[in-house]
Amino acid sequence: MSQNDQNSPEKPKFAMYWAAACGGCEIAVLNIGEKILDVDAHFDVAFWPVAMDAKVKDVEALPDKSILLTLFNGGIRHEENEHMARLLRQKSQLLVAFGSCAVEGCIPGLANLSSIHDVFNAAYESVSTDNPQHLRPQYSYQVPEGTLTIPVFNPVLRTLDQVVDVDYFMPGCPPESHQIAAVIDLVIQVLQGQAELPPKGAVIGAGDATVCEECPRTRNVKKITRLVRIHQMAEVDPDVCLLEQGILCNGPATRSGCGALCPQVGAVCVGCYGPAAGVVDYGARLMTAVASVIDSQEPDEIEAILDGIPDPAGSFYRFTLAHSLLRAAKPALNHA
Repeated sequence: MSQNDQNSPEKPKFAMYWAAACGGCEIAVLNIGEKILDVDAHFDVAFWPVAMDAKVKDVEALPDKSILLTLFNGGIRHEENEHMARLLRQKSQLLVAFGSCAVEGCIPGLANLSSIHDVFNAAYESVSTDNPQHLRPQYSYQVPEGTLTIPVFNPVLRTLDQVVDVDYFMPGCPPESHQIAAVIDLVIQVLQGQAELPPKGAVIGAGDATVCEECPRTRNVKKITRLVRIHQMAEVDPDVCLLEQGILCNGPATRSGCGALCPQVGAVCVGCYGPAAGVVDYGARLMTAVASVIDSQEPDEIEAILDGIPDPAGSFYRFTLAHSLLRAAKPALNHA
């Protein structure tokens, strides 16, 4: 070690953890390109299992609050996720719910509509699974060397803030790389005394409006007489609001910040940035938006139009079920 290294101040510690999620958030961080060098230059990466050899015992040995910033992506699906959430909360000054799974539950949260029994059946008895003995996970198993254990699967997936106190929320599935870079720049400026952190509990790396406000498509407040999926349309007008063409688009309820990337290229917004500012329940807000463009006052006709939505729960709560007012269905809640 050089004399300069011995005299240089210790860098603040950074951590990132992957719970019940797909891994896209980890990739999004790496997608910030050369900006990742700023992370290395200003932080000591204390724990990031995807990117480095790190052990839980090393984190447990750290003093409390010794990690300045932890990005926690993924929901809390089993006991190990919960243990790591509580451990990293204890060791971190700033804990960020990073990505839709940690913030709202995202796709894994849709399993809250089913019991553990049904979830396991879907995984271990599907047409793509070779399981002639109908085996299921055993949380502990005795072998000659001792007892093997795996984490217990919880009946309901919870979001990070349903388990521990969270300082900031950064939505997106995954968060856009330019938003991640902007947040990293902000934290570095705070370290250098050039900026201040936003109030605790704030949503960072996103906007305060809706995707519709970012979308360049024209809105004419037209009324629709049917709802269809986009591939069922013979022709889609490239300049007109998709919802007003009878295609379910989640832009009216979804927080801005992505730049309306999907609608701009002819794909519907599916809501990955979660509820817009001030929205209490994402699904209820989206239902209101859809109802406002239905051109009918007749219950039977309205019902026929709404039949064009083949999966209402997956459409209205695709990313937000676990954090919504509904949260879960009875089969899951009865075992929670």
